[in-house]
Amino acid sequence: MEQIIINDENIEVGTGYSSKGNQMKWKSEDWWYKADQMGYEGMSETVTSHLLKLSSVKYDIVYEPVIIIYKNKKLTGCRSRNFLGEREEIITLEHLFRQYTGMSLAKELAHIAEIKDRIAYLVEQVINFTGLENFGEYLTKMLEMDAFFLNEDRHTNNIAVIYQLDEDKFKLCPYFDMGLSLFSDIKEDFLLGRSFEECRKNIVAKPFSRDFDAQLDAANELYGSFLKFSVKKEDMIREVDRWDFLYPKEAVDRVKETLRYQAGKYRYML
Repeated sequence: MEQIIINDENIEVGTGYSSKGNQMKWKSEDWWYKADQMGYEGMSETVTSHLLKLSSVKYDIVYEPVIIIYKNKKLTGCRSRNFLGEREEIITLEHLFRQYTGMSLAKELAHIAEIKDRIAYLVEQVINFTGLENFGEYLTKMLEMDAFFLNEDRHTNNIAVIYQLDEDKFKLCPYFDMGLSLFSDIKEDFLLGRSFEECRKNIVAKPFSRDFDAQLDAANELYGSFLKFSVKKEDMIREVDRWDFLYPKEAVDRVKETLRYQAGKYRYML
């Protein structure tokens, strides 16, 4: 596994916001590096990105695990290529909504009773602001991924579009940031000592419902069904075995168990 030495004087240092805090994040040349904060986010990013490359969804951001040496500390994590052009910037939906309305998107969604109406409202607003007519399909694919991989971090600051400054227009953002998938938070909610069943019962979805299937079914009804994997369940497990992770065996086994269960539950996606 590659080791990367991070020096403050020659790279940008920032944080990636999640519902569970700020993840350490650096940009060096054309790469983004992220250090694990809650557990095995780097493994989750790597596994999900490589499996999604074997699916019907256009998934351009491929992660690979790395060891980050920062301030004499050795950190596990991952890296991916920078997907932004020189004159492009990423705008989260929360920021976009505040920019156009002065209000919080998350709070506005909370005032809408029905899950389907929340999804339709968000899609309608994004289309109005950006002109991205296919945003409903884009969002549905995202919710399908999140349901399959149990991504608990899809808040309104974790869905984004890209603004192209030179052309003064928006484009869809590549799918990214699946680190809090596959029960990777082993510091707080999904300690390795807890059973898979206990973890499965306690995980909470975002941003339209606390239930992954409820928001998935609503989106499918509105915009259709899209995610299909070109691999079998056994191939998914072998994909985990491809990577030499510096994580506890219990964590790797949990990822495998989760993929087996999810592949059985959503067998129509395989």
